Amino acid sequence: MNTSTIIEIKHLTKRFKNATEDAVKDISCTVSRNEIFGLLGPNGAGKTTTLSILCGLFPPTSGSVFIDGRNIQKDLAYIRKIVGIVPQDIALYSSLTAKENLDFYGHMYGLKGKDLKYKIAYWLEKLDLTDASNRLVSDFSGGMKRRINLIAGILHQPKILFLDEPTVGVDVQSRNVIITHLKELNKAGTTIIYTSHLMEEAENFCTYVSIIDHGRILTGDSPTALISSHKGSANLEDVFLRLTKRKPRD
Repeated sequence: MNTSTIIEIKHLTKRFKNATEDAVKDISCTVSRNEIFGLLGPNGAGKTTTLSILCGLFPPTSGSVFIDGRNIQKDLAYIRKIVGIVPQDIALYSSLTAKENLDFYGHMYGLKGKDLKYKIAYWLEKLDLTDASNRLVSDFSGGMKRRINLIAGILHQPKILFLDEPTVGVDVQSRNVIITHLKELNKAGTTIIYTSHLMEEAENFCTYVSIIDHGRILTGDSPTALISSHKGSANLEDVFLRLTKRKPRD
């Protein structure tokens, strides 16, 4: 792994118990430091499985993953300290307030005392949630929950941030706030790995995109280069549909 690479995936394969085929099939790719890397694909393409392996949630069947120069199967404790995870499903306790949720997650990442209080207050203000900090999460709108969910994954200033559909189901205003601050995080040095079904958002947000389907990576390049290389494509969605076809997925 060279110094400009922060994630290196070699021949990654995953087959779940009792499955008849691999969920991820011999994937190899790299992610550069400070990149916003989009992993895009239809439902069931292998996106979430790949992210789950990169986060250390379960091991690959074969192949290897190196993150920040460390083998994920040998140095998982180190890797968990430098990554942040924002799952698609809201990972918050509805019976706790926003501040209580963030205090809980901050302690999980080893933060405490004045440093933790400062970071909670800082991010609540940045994402326009200060006035709601003492309200129960059960009373929050979908957009507010998404913003708190994001803060929970970035409190410890991770080197790498994994985002699984971070803006799904939110209003335009919340989406704009989330994307704006993710871009600021990236400029400050955080590498972002992102999945989404929103092609226009991905085209404007990502610096590099890989399209995955049926467990295999079909192509990868900057959004502009992908559009240029597929004649007749006006945008990333056109490229996506050309490669994955138009038949609906379950």
